[in-house]
Amino acid sequence: MRIGDAAAAAGLTPRALRYYEQRGLLTARRTPSGHRDYTAEDVRHLRAVRELLAAGLTIEDVRALVEAIAALPQGRRGASPPAAGPRADGEPGLCTLPNMIVRRRLAYLDERIERLTELRDGLAQRVGGPLRDLGRDLGPTRTHAAG
Repeated sequence: MRIGDAAAAAGLTPRALRYYEQRGLLTARRTPSGHRDYTAEDVRHLRAVRELLAAGLTIEDVRALVEAIAALPQGRRGASPPAAGPRADGEPGLCTLPNMIVRRRLAYLDERIERLTELRDGLAQRVGGPLRDLGRDLGPTRTHAAG
């Protein structure tokens, strides 16, 4: 199917689909005339990518997962995840990799939430005095134009 049909079937725009390709999340096959050609499997893949991004993973996180899955032998793709733990070469196994990525993303979000909570609390505590001062400074005797 062509890019517009595949994008619509996956709940994306053609522009988003091209962006995912540029970022290495999907490789489109080409027709002899050079048009992108997608399969139902590609649409399932794009839906999964979209769901992972909507869940809070980044493009880089999803690309790492796509690369790990692509490195599996063809018969293992889509099968039950291998047992947790490192592979024979010391790299994280597929089952471990998603857990690592999710834990890293959660830790990042927890740090952001903590920082934003501190900023919010600081704003809530500190804004009263300065606003009162502004109110006095801009009282009825002073206008915006005057000063």
